[in-house]
Amino acid sequence: MSKSMDRMKELVGILNEAGRAYYQESREIMSNLEYDALYDELLALEKESGIVLSNSPTQNVGYEVLSELPKVVHEKPMLSLDKTKDRAALAAWLKDKEGLLSWKLDGLTVVLTYRDGELFSAVTRGNGQVGELVTNNARVFTNLPLSISCKSEVILRGEAVIKYSDFEEINAKIGDVDAKYKNPRNLCAGSVRQLNNEITAKRNVNFIAFSLVKADGVDFENSRQKQYEWLKAQGFEVVEYKRVNAGNIEAAVKEFAEKISENDFPSDGLVLIYDDIAYGDSLGTTAKFPRNAIAFKWADEQAVTRLKYIEWSPSRTGLINPVAVFEPVELEGTSVSRASVHNISILESLKLGEGDEISVYKANMIIPQIAENFTRSGSIKLPERCPVCGGEVKIEDSTGIKTLYCINPDCQAKKIKAYSLFVSRDAMNIDGMSEATLEKFIDAGFIKEYADIYRLDRFKDRITSMEGFGEKSYDKIISAIEVSRTVPMHSFLYALGIGNIGVANAKMVCRAFDYDFDRIRRASRQELEQIEGVGPVIADVFAAYFEDADNNREVDELLKYITLTGVQTSTQQKLKGMVFVITGSLESFSNRNELKELIENQGGKVTGSVTSNTNYLINNDINSSSSKNKKAKELGVKIITETDFLAMIE
Repeated sequence: MSKSMDRMKELVGILNEAGRAYYQESREIMSNLEYDALYDELLALEKESGIVLSNSPTQNVGYEVLSELPKVVHEKPMLSLDKTKDRAALAAWLKDKEGLLSWKLDGLTVVLTYRDGELFSAVTRGNGQVGELVTNNARVFTNLPLSISCKSEVILRGEAVIKYSDFEEINAKIGDVDAKYKNPRNLCAGSVRQLNNEITAKRNVNFIAFSLVKADGVDFENSRQKQYEWLKAQGFEVVEYKRVNAGNIEAAVKEFAEKISENDFPSDGLVLIYDDIAYGDSLGTTAKFPRNAIAFKWADEQAVTRLKYIEWSPSRTGLINPVAVFEPVELEGTSVSRASVHNISILESLKLGEGDEISVYKANMIIPQIAENFTRSGSIKLPERCPVCGGEVKIEDSTGIKTLYCINPDCQAKKIKAYSLFVSRDAMNIDGMSEATLEKFIDAGFIKEYADIYRLDRFKDRITSMEGFGEKSYDKIISAIEVSRTVPMHSFLYALGIGNIGVANAKMVCRAFDYDFDRIRRASRQELEQIEGVGPVIADVFAAYFEDADNNREVDELLKYITLTGVQTSTQQKLKGMVFVITGSLESFSNRNELKELIENQGGKVTGSVTSNTNYLINNDINSSSSKNKKAKELGVKIITETDFLAMIE
């Protein structure tokens, strides 16, 4: 019993740490496969011993939320689902009943409440008991109905997801490899939990309903399928499902599996629920699982191969990532030969060595991962020098996760990544200046600082004689460089690669200082902290950048070749100091952002919710019973139409 208890304690600690990393910090310290195996081992030990520790992940659902968003207690606890990887077990679970088989979506679960036909609240799942209020963010989901025809209280659950196509498009705009998002789930979770819903709106978050909790006065004839059909009629996108029984369930699972490679949304399995609502509810729940539904997790296709070597891949920040390179194998219909090992801790836990026999799989049938190392030779040695510059490296241990860094500030990899960010689309937008091209120019000594990009014409003869280049290639690059000489100020700020300054923060800083670059570079930490969305950390990094003499010299050199432009603001500023909220459909503007820009151009400010600080609520339906109209009337905030607004500024 002592050994079992020790192992249980060890497993609880490992799994809880992995859960905290995944749910609270959007990082992974072990694969899904490894987590499931350890979880199943713990479950077996608990059944065998009859002992369950109070902090066991088999009893606790999720983790406490950590953010500045308001917290809300769910009316009904949101339990997770029991799971199986056995297709035959699904038929046994159904018995003689019929069920609905649907995708298990991999995003962020959100509970919506509608009152009087209007969206009243949106709350994240959180830890299952307490979630975060994200109503303003839900209002900008791309496919969410803000009003529905049913006027009684409606509560439903669904998954906020970002499509793979949108995820790839967002990442494609980020020149800095380190700044790219790891997967759609993490991007979606961060997007939904933003404090600024303008950011959420730009991420194309979709809401897909999967469960109706409450709809007073509506008869669904005791059928989940009828509920889905009703939700569709109310304007919701509903998760794809199939009606199944014990006889056709395995064929249905196969049909879903064949669609995975074509899906534009992330999923990590399937969900089976009884169609008979009363029967499912009569089964009750366990401490952790409802008994009316079960999750099916894909039994990941694995292949055995041999590890050839670990490739060490440096980045702009100095982080050196281990990547496993192995003999190619076929997985889920594609050839795979590489998989990220993520960090030194995972590398050491797998005890990897060159020539080791390993098994690999695609997590959720998509992302290559190492499942197991059968040889476990542990012969891989950490590099003592940076593989790019030969400089000194060091191991950092942050929250128990070991990572390898190059500490040479002049590392070529850091330079290439920094220049790659500088020329990227959201920065200087120099088309055709790829990372490979930059590497060639840096190696040849053509580029030693940012301003050298604008002096490349000095090396025309040498560039046109380089392998892969000619007159046409040279002319194309020079033409793109010429176009980039006039650039928006916020793009220039972002291009400088100042830590924590993304495009959104750069815009905020420029706007706060009226697009006056001299004021921006002289801004104190205190002045910067007054800007909405800029905290002490960002303020310190930003101010420190412009306190550095070398940075200022490089910026001054750049400004000899570049003209900065700002947002042209109205000289009259008729709306200066006024706060607006926009709701409902628009007629004179193509979208809310267009109206928002006009308000800001006139010196006003647009917020997402009506408060005592709001001056005007713009709503073409002045007599609407929406929650914003009600709030405006309660607070004495004037409600105006687009026509009224346009009259104010004309």
